[in-house]
Amino acid sequence: MKIEFEMYQKPTPEQSAELSSYLGTMPVSEILAGLKFAKKRWEFKDSGVLRVGRKSIVQKEVHAVTLEQARWRLANWKLMVSNYRKRGYSYPTISRIKKELVRISG
Repeated sequence: MKIEFEMYQKPTPEQSAELSSYLGTMPVSEILAGLKFAKKRWEFKDSGVLRVGRKSIVQKEVHAVTLEQARWRLANWKLMVSNYRKRGYSYPTISRIKKELVRISG
């Protein structure tokens, strides 16, 4: 079966071959599900709602924390959670920060 469509940006020959490979080997329902996910992610990223790179947020919070600072933050965790929530961090991100602080504090 041959399908023709217009694209936002012209793919390179390598990208065209990769697209052809995906479209030729995957079920249509899976392709549509993946495209729907990718479209939503692109829209959220474009609007500034999606914060990509959660790992970088965690690393930003803990990269220069000393042993003493890590222990203080853990001892005052409710205050830290409150501050992280004000910054817009999600609970999974806050949990990852805590995990890193526990690792630093030994």
